Amino acid sequence: MNHYPESTLRDYLTGLVLAAALTIAPFWLVITHPLKSGATFALLAVCALVQLLVHLRFFLHLRISHMDRIWLGALLFAGVLILIMVGGSLWIMWDLNMRMV
Repeated sequence: MNHYPESTLRDYLTGLVLAAALTIAPFWLVITHPLKSGATFALLAVCALVQLLVHLRFFLHLRISHMDRIWLGALLFAGVLILIMVGGSLWIMWDLNMRMV
């Protein structure tokens, strides 16, 4: 019994178009500078998060409604670990910058 939905070419092409748009848009924002730096950074972060969801949905076929609890727990745990690593790295770089000033 297959609990996971079948993927079609349409799903892959939709994911490809969305991923390409979410990659090109941040490059365009950085190259053309249409917004202030804070707004540009916020929009880059939003594009990155949406692209993560696009990849999980269209390429890795992870859907929360069809996902077992153990897979969801593993995914959330990986997300927490990534946040700890990125947050810790930013904290270390900020602290080193403050010590150099």
